[in-house]
Amino acid sequence: MADDARAIPSTTLTETLRERLRQDIILGALAPASKLKLEALSRSYSVSVNTMRETLSRLSADGLVVAEGQKGFAVLPVSVEDLREITEMRQLLECHGLRLSIANADLDWEARVIAAYHKLSKAEILVDEDPERYGGEWERFNQQFHEALISNCRSRWLLLYRRAMYDHSLRYRMLSLEKKPFPRSQSADEHRQILEAALRHDADAAAKLLTQHITKGAEMTRAEA
Repeated sequence: MADDARAIPSTTLTETLRERLRQDIILGALAPASKLKLEALSRSYSVSVNTMRETLSRLSADGLVVAEGQKGFAVLPVSVEDLREITEMRQLLECHGLRLSIANADLDWEARVIAAYHKLSKAEILVDEDPERYGGEWERFNQQFHEALISNCRSRWLLLYRRAMYDHSLRYRMLSLEKKPFPRSQSADEHRQILEAALRHDADAAAKLLTQHITKGAEMTRAEA
């Protein structure tokens, strides 16, 4: 184990490792269905085998890793059926969260949504000019906008489970982006329409637009996967 790793408290080390592995799975650095061999991963991430095993067990609870009994661990495979279920769950959770946020609407929530949209709209212009350079920034601001929309739902559990579904859908999107970039002009129009409906507190329109937006994103992902 590396000296700097030994100096980090075990809880902090496990959480740091968990986030690194989570990102590597979501971004495709660890490929779907690939075997996660403890000794090789421990060397690669400079941690002990026990720490790696504990972290993979936690990621198994998150659904990103599959525990294969005596065979060890593997990255969750991908499938059209899995993407369909993830899409349905995102729609249920995000639309319900948006409705609750609109019902609880206040100036602070509106300010968060407007600020998140402003950053996203600027990134949408930049990513059209240079997708490779600004793609990561666009994704970060896209995630922040979706989070802002439901940030006033006042449900910790809804936010927690919705984040898990977003991460799973992002994994599919990142895999499909390896083959072909998404046309983001349509997505930009949809974001603007969702923003406008949310700010006028039209929960039915906002939820309908968000449902369509999530569905279209999944369809593009499935087409390129």
